Amino acid sequence: MTLCDDYGNSISTNSADARDHYDRGVQLFLGADFGAGAAFAAAVAADPDFALGHAALARALMMEGRMPEAKAAITRAETLVASANDREQTHVAAFAALFQGNPKGARSTVRALVRDHPRDAMAAQLCTNVFGLIGFSGEVGREAELLAYTEALIPHYEGDWWMMSMHALSLCETGQIAASRALMDRSLALNPRNANAAHFRAHEQYEAGDIAAGREYLSDWITDYDSRSVLYGHISWHMALWALHDGDEAAMWQAVNNGVKPGSSSSLPINVLTDTAAILYRAEIAGMTVDPQSWQDLSAYAARFFPETGQSFADMHAALCHAMAGDGERLAYIADTAKGYAGDLVRPVAKGWGDIARQNWSGALEHLSEVMATTERLGGSRAQRDLIELAYVNVLMKLGHEEEARRTLKLRRPVLSISTPVLNMH
Repeated sequence: MTLCDDYGNSISTNSADARDHYDRGVQLFLGADFGAGAAFAAAVAADPDFALGHAALARALMMEGRMPEAKAAITRAETLVASANDREQTHVAAFAALFQGNPKGARSTVRALVRDHPRDAMAAQLCTNVFGLIGFSGEVGREAELLAYTEALIPHYEGDWWMMSMHALSLCETGQIAASRALMDRSLALNPRNANAAHFRAHEQYEAGDIAAGREYLSDWITDYDSRSVLYGHISWHMALWALHDGDEAAMWQAVNNGVKPGSSSSLPINVLTDTAAILYRAEIAGMTVDPQSWQDLSAYAARFFPETGQSFADMHAALCHAMAGDGERLAYIADTAKGYAGDLVRPVAKGWGDIARQNWSGALEHLSEVMATTERLGGSRAQRDLIELAYVNVLMKLGHEEEARRTLKLRRPVLSISTPVLNMH
């Protein structure tokens, strides 16, 4: 008898226990909840020859930052999948390409796979979200592409809380706030503990400027969320951001110190680095005092986890840390060598951070102006890329161009023109 997973895909295992553990792991993984890795480990313990179980375990271990174990798991999956069906072989090939540092190959493999097998959720998720293979493509129009991707998939996932949340984010990032909110409400009604949906609701509330509602919702939701989960640190960042926008400095630092900064978060290094750097600098331009040691510590963290360039979103934030910490050598290295999907944008941004640290505001304006037309290529959400928007506006303020600064926000980020966390712009 051929077994199928919860999404109706046939799977090459004869063990019902392996199938059940796998399904449990998929649900935990898609909900960004803690325990997916243990569930997938139980699946391959029940059937050591279950190729998709090993591939899923690799992905879960990757999201836990356990890369040597993850690479061993994907290698095992590749070894076992030769006798499986075409879908499973393509599924494993997509994950293998990801682990081989071939995101374009992984992306094209996933796109081909979901045309024939749209309900292969573990493969499909590789291209969802702003941190997925489309989100980090470095291409102009990637927000529209992400929307088209989830829009094509959602008819195949009727009543599915996970895909609802993914499509809701795509709607949010293309400015369709009301539609995003309605779909997110449906997702959360089906699974209130879906951390992806809770996270994306924060984005929807951010884009709508709902500060009070955002603070209240996340403060309540995170209470029952395991701090070891992959999104705990990033949701804490959203809480810190809400507090910053609300002028609640004490709550902001509490969120930073208890869930965002290095040592307080179980998130992946890219999230720890980018979230901490963003909140520290946004606090500075809002007029709050940031301990210089915080920049020193974060610069050392960036040097440890991202010593070479290639992940443009991380590189942009690493450059900010090095600039603010006064590490000119590391900053210059990024400015000179930045490569990856948006390396051509990272280089002027890095130089702009250096100018900002030296208070060379005219130089900063020149360098940041080079990237403002295509900041989406750097990756991340609109909320995350507001770091660049607000830095640019702050530079204009420093140069005395107050009216231009206000016009810029109204044109580019109207939601921030109402309550702007930039000193002297209230």
